[in-house]
Formats: sequence, structure tokens, C-alpha cells
Amino acid sequence: MKKRFLTLSILTTFSVVTATHSVAEDAESIETITVTSDFRDKPIDEISSSVSVLSENVLNQRQAKHLEELLNVAPNLNFNSGAGRGRFIQIRGIGERSQYAEPINPSVGFIIDDMDFSGMAGIGTLFDVEQVEVLRGPHGTEFGASAMAGVVKLKTVDPSALASGHFRLSVAQQDTWELAAAYGDSLSDKWQYRVAVQQYASDGFIKNIYLDREDTDNIDELTSRIKLRYLATENLTLDFSYQYFDIDNGYDAFSLDNDGKTRSDEPGFDRQETHAFGLNAQWRQPWGTVKAIYTNNQSDLEYGYDEDWTYVGFHPWEYSSTDHYFRNRDNNSLDVRVVSNDSSKLLAGSTSWVIGAYLKNVDEDVVREYTYAEGRPANDYQVDTLALYGQLDSQLSEQLTLITGLRVESTETDYQDSAGFAETSDDTIVGGKLVLEYQSEQSGLLYGGVYRGYKLGGFNTDLRIAPEYRLFEPEYNWNYEIGMKNRFLNDKLYMGISAFYMERKNNQIDDYFILEIPGTGALSFVDVKLNADVGTNKGVEIESRYELNNSATFFANIGLLDATFGDLYNAKGEYVPEREQAQAPSYTFNVGMVIDVTEHLRMSLEADGKDEHYFSDGHNERSSAYVLWHTRFVYQMNDWEWSIWGKNIFDKRYYVRGFGGFNNDPREYYEGEKPYYQLGDGRQFGLSVDYHF
Repeated sequence: MKKRFLTLSILTTFSVVTATHSVAEDAESIETITVTSDFRDKPIDEISSSVSVLSENVLNQRQAKHLEELLNVAPNLNFNSGAGRGRFIQIRGIGERSQYAEPINPSVGFIIDDMDFSGMAGIGTLFDVEQVEVLRGPHGTEFGASAMAGVVKLKTVDPSALASGHFRLSVAQQDTWELAAAYGDSLSDKWQYRVAVQQYASDGFIKNIYLDREDTDNIDELTSRIKLRYLATENLTLDFSYQYFDIDNGYDAFSLDNDGKTRSDEPGFDRQETHAFGLNAQWRQPWGTVKAIYTNNQSDLEYGYDEDWTYVGFHPWEYSSTDHYFRNRDNNSLDVRVVSNDSSKLLAGSTSWVIGAYLKNVDEDVVREYTYAEGRPANDYQVDTLALYGQLDSQLSEQLTLITGLRVESTETDYQDSAGFAETSDDTIVGGKLVLEYQSEQSGLLYGGVYRGYKLGGFNTDLRIAPEYRLFEPEYNWNYEIGMKNRFLNDKLYMGISAFYMERKNNQIDDYFILEIPGTGALSFVDVKLNADVGTNKGVEIESRYELNNSATFFANIGLLDATFGDLYNAKGEYVPEREQAQAPSYTFNVGMVIDVTEHLRMSLEADGKDEHYFSDGHNERSSAYVLWHTRFVYQMNDWEWSIWGKNIFDKRYYVRGFGGFNNDPREYYEGEKPYYQLGDGRQFGLSVDYHF
């Protein structure tokens, strides 16, 4: 605890010290940032929950090509790899770390515009993205079961009547390159469009010394989208969108000596092909707005790895094994809501309202190809959801507002597998919030609230799992939160502070069995999800941004977290009274500055840091604490930008996934226990050219 509060003191001092400098009279005020994830678009300092909005400037400043390169910016946000990309997200210590036992029911929602891609953050590419919104804590009223821990939303650039475009060429070490272009304009008085295409590729940081290749852990990502806006009438707007993702990444991450030099003879893969279509209709009436959102996305996901990590001939008895998963997901949803306006407020004009209904159907087939499995084990999930929701914003006085939200969600899940096991489960769960806001010109926004989130139960899918471990129960999350958002020093300093206490019931945790593969002496993992009776997540989040003058901006984003679970028997039969939750570092921070050196030259320097933390609930291996430094120099002339940038410039060694409790080394005949780590990306320098027109 002393270390946590010492860290908080140092980082808070950094942000506060920047505010003690004199402010130039002609300095521009901080821009207004709008959050689009609520029922109504609102400025960030009017949202009564802990929210981060990472603008396009932040994306460019970090030269972030994918969501995993951005997540360290926001407080109490973490990610776990175990794949070609770090696509498993944790907010306040809650979130998945793999995709074996529970494929379609994540704790953290992932949204691109209005499309729900929860559980598929591997497609989180960032070209032509206007901003990334991070909502921390349960948001059950707005998003239901996909938001027990929070939501990450990518907001892409919309069509516009004004012609605009963006071209980018980027090259970097590890044979990394990016070619991307976007353009939007109007076709007529009624039709507008926006088109964006990006191809990104990199060899990655792994060297396969058996195959003598440096691209077995490569990145190969194609992103494209087209958005059409039809101004049908003065009151009716229709937005059509189509998105296509073709992700063909390698996965060859683990080495016997933890040195980034692998020996796999059959390197793995992390692929996804997705077609997604969306229709958003807004019909404005004198009494309010009717909004209907239909989405459909179809995805083929392929994930696999060389289980023995080596090659035939390296083993004393010629053992060789691969493990591959092939998923096909079809996701359909329809969300219809009515949003009041000033003329339709209730209770003598004091209460705004929203009412809506949500339908969703998900069908996911999974086929596993495992060397030592009998046949091709397969299973099928079908999930049908109906939800009714509503929210009242009641103005109790000029400064005081009471927000009441409620969502009732009924879900039927049908599961069957190739072993003949079939089961149907029905859950009806209630989520919502009760929040009191106080807002004035002097105090800014003060709020306190109770928020209830939830996550559905499900089935452990590995056919080797005993019947008593087949089912796991729904989880519930009560979040008690207070916060403050305000601007100081003539609007030059923005501060947002929140403190939260979360109680988790039937806490879903990830564990595993270890089974010996007959006749080989090698070991195999069987992933399983269990329920702990209790879990507690509490902490503080601070975000600050200070514009010293027209040329200098400083920022500091800090998260403190204390997360534990307990009161369960794990997969080994051991009783666990209490333990720290995995992927829950006790502190995270992002601090830095942006300086305009001259009229045309700008530089930025920032650091991301996090404390040590467990990789998994099922073993004791931990990530060490680390700090990563990044920088960028950009020269701007008219519509052109030339950037020289560096990521992890001090080449810090750190880990994004780890395992323990077994030995996978045939040189030691699989005896004893060793830790194994997936290394994070090393130092990389690059050059980017952007043209905005």
C-alpha cells in the first residue's frame, strides 16, 4: 500500500506542478470532447461515470495502428495477449484472458460505431478512427451483458457534405509498413459518403531459429469500410455502413528459453475475416427522436499454435502436436429506442426519458483440430436475447439531477457438442443505475452513483471436462462510485477524478487442469471457467490535461486498483480463501508532454507504466512492473505531415502473457516447473507521411 500511494503522490504531483505555472493570456482553452456512447451525445465533463476519450491526436501522437498500442493510455485499463495481437481487454481487473472455455460472453464490450464485436478486439485497427471511448465500470443500462466491466468503443469518421481525405504511408523496423487512404464527399444534396482502406504489415519481433525465419509472428491486416448517409427528408436520416476485415496474423510467441527465439516447426496463426453491415435510422418528431439500429456481422475466426513449441527430432521420442480452433460466428441485433426532447419531458418538464427494446441472436460454431483429440471435437452456441430498458433524467433543481436507469434482459442459450452433451439455460437478469449529479459553473460536475452490471453464465466446452465442471453461473457486479470533473485556471486545466468500490458475486475466473498425453510424457492444458463466491475491486482514477500556453501541453492519467477474489475450490481441488485477481496491476499511469518547438515542428514524449500482476488466476506467475517510453517528432507544412517516431525507445523487456506450474522442455523430460513468457514488442523506430486534403 505504501508503494501504491507513493506512486500516486509522485504522479499526482507531476500533474499538479504543471498547473502552478503562469498561464499565458492568449492561450487557447481546452477543446470540448464529446462522448457518443451514452443515449445522448454529451461533453465528457457532463458524463457521470469514469470515461476516457482518446482523440485522433492521441492516436497520431502514439502512431497507434491497433487498439493494443493505445490501451496503456487510460487508467486501470489492461490487456492480455496469448495471440497474434493483445485482444483480450481488462477494465479495473475484470476481463477475459483467452478464448477457449467461454467464446461469446465477454466482460468488456467492444464496439465499432454501432456494431458489437465484443470478444473480437483483434479487429481493433485504428486508421480513420475519430476517437476511442473507454467507459469504466458496469454500463448495464446502455449495453447489457456485454458491459459488466466496461466498454471500449471505436468511433470512425462519418460522411459529411464537405470533401475531405487522408493519405498515409508509413515504414518502420521489422519490415513494417502501412499504406492507407480515406475520402469523403457528397454525391448530391441527399447523399454523402466516406470510404477508408488500410493495409498494415510487419514481420514482428520473433525469430524462429529452426525455420530460420523472422516473420512467423507477423502482422498482416487489411481494414476497409464504406459509410453512406441518406438525408431522406428533413426529419429522417439513414446511415448505412459496411466493414470488411481480413486479419492474417501469425502466432509463434513462446520459446523454451524465454528469449524470443522459437523452435516451432508448425507456427501458429491468429486469423479473422469479417463482413459487417449496419443500418442506423433516425426519425425526428416534434415530441422526440425514434432511433433504430440494425447490425449483422459474420466472422470466421481461426486460432492455433504449435503446442510442443519445437520440431520433430528435438524431442527424445519424436513427439509433435498442434492445437487449432476454427470458429464461425453470426451476430444479428436490432435496437429500437425513443428519446425525448424538450417538448416531451415528463413531470412538468423536469424529466427527460429514453425507452427502448433490444433483440440479439448469436450463433457460433467451433471446431477443434488437436493432434491428440479423437476426431474433430465441435460445439455450437446459440444465444437469443430480448432486453427492455429505460432511463429517466430528473432535474431536481437548477444544479441537481437524478438519473435512474433500468434494463431487464432475458436470454436463452442452447449448447450442444459432438460428444452428445446438450443443454439449454435461461437467464433473466436486471441491471441499471441510480446516480445523483450536482453541476455548477464553480464546482463542475460532482456525482455519486450505484451501478449494477451482469454477465451471463455458460458452458465449458472442452470435451475432456468432467460433468460437474460443465456449467458456470452468471456473475453480478455492484459498483459504487463517486467522482468529480472540472476545469480550472481559465479552462486550461481539466481534471477528472473517480473512486469506486465494486462487489462481484459468482465471480467467474479462469483456471485449468493439466492432463498427461498418453504415451508421450508431455502435458496438455484443459481450460475451465469456475465461479468464486466473492470478488472485490476498488480503486481511484485520475485524468488531467493542462495547456501551459499555446505551445506546451502536459498530461497525466493515473489508476490505482486493489482487486481480490476468493472462497472457492480451484480445478486442483485446493481451497482459495483470497487471492489477487489476475491482470489487475495495483497502479497504471500514462504521463507526458506535447511541445510546439516552432511554428511547424512539434515533439511529444510520454511514458506508460504499470505494477507487477498475476497473468492468470490458475497459477502464480507474475508480470514484473515496467515503464515504456515513446516519442514523436512531426514537421507540418500546409496539408503535409512528416513524422519520425519511436516506440519503447529504451527497448524495455516486458511480458504480455505468461504461464507457470508445468515444464514444456523435452531437454528436461518435462520434469519440474518453469515459467514461460510472451514478450512484448521491443524498440521500434519509424517514419510516417500523412497528407490531409
